[in-house]
Amino acid sequence: MIEAKDLVKRYGPHTAVDHATFKIERGEIVGFLGPNGAGKTTTMNMLTGYLSSTEGTVTVDGMNILEHPLEVKKRIGYLPENPPLYPEMTVREYLQFAGEIKKVPKQELAKRIDEVMHTVGITDVAGRLVKNLSKGYKQRVGLAQAMIGKPDILILDEPTAGLDPKQILEIRQLIKDLGKTHTVILSSHILPEVSAVCKRVLIINQGKIVADDTPENLAKRLLGGSHLQLRVDGSVQQVEGVLRKIPAVKNLSFKESQEPGTVELVVESDKDADIRRDVSKALGSAGLPILMMRSLDMTLEEIFLHLTTKEEEVAKV
Repeated sequence: MIEAKDLVKRYGPHTAVDHATFKIERGEIVGFLGPNGAGKTTTMNMLTGYLSSTEGTVTVDGMNILEHPLEVKKRIGYLPENPPLYPEMTVREYLQFAGEIKKVPKQELAKRIDEVMHTVGITDVAGRLVKNLSKGYKQRVGLAQAMIGKPDILILDEPTAGLDPKQILEIRQLIKDLGKTHTVILSSHILPEVSAVCKRVLIINQGKIVADDTPENLAKRLLGGSHLQLRVDGSVQQVEGVLRKIPAVKNLSFKESQEPGTVELVVESDKDADIRRDVSKALGSAGLPILMMRSLDMTLEEIFLHLTTKEEEVAKV
């Protein structure tokens, strides 16, 4: 659906984006992450056609964005961090204006406005001036603007910035629902939000793509395998004797348990191995009850900090 190849953007001697290459398939919801100044917004602006690249290409549905700018832009709806709203217009007037700018056929525009207002939940404020809306409603109006032309792709830059917790949950659910019928690229500094909505993340740092995978796979890669935390009713010798016999187990790390008569440990296994069933069967057969078992994965925050800090340290050397 969207493919960026060796994308470069330079401002004089400064390279904002450095040979970024990635592909986003139809129907994906992808989180696009990066520290301030990493090149994230610049990349998004190149994807939308707002900025031209110094080198490299962006194609949408096989069309080069520089060679077919109007056709590509019809397929993209963009919600910047600060939606470009006109405060003296009513919500319906603003969407009417946005639809005309995007060349929605006149005979379809009224119906389309009603559809997007219903989708984003702003029908009840259609006649109100934009300046009198809450921050949450303004974000929804901005999202309606992005959707008015029936784009296949939605690019959302910090869509929940400045919202209260209830509004964040509402917008998050809305993005999930939109992901059923659209390709969505979501940029956000709220990493739990990305974890909740996106199945895949792209992380950019110092203009380079430093990660492209699911959060789960990135955690396994950085940790060197899968990790399982256990609390077992038994002794260290008993538990170790049982678990060492499981082929996929690479390492056992025991730690002091807070519960008398039990042991706590972390079981490290091969990267792609799911050993939960094997562990459960083995300990159960040995008469060693499992009191607690959970996967011990890195959070998206930890992944983000590990990758971006590592890149910065390398750059300083």
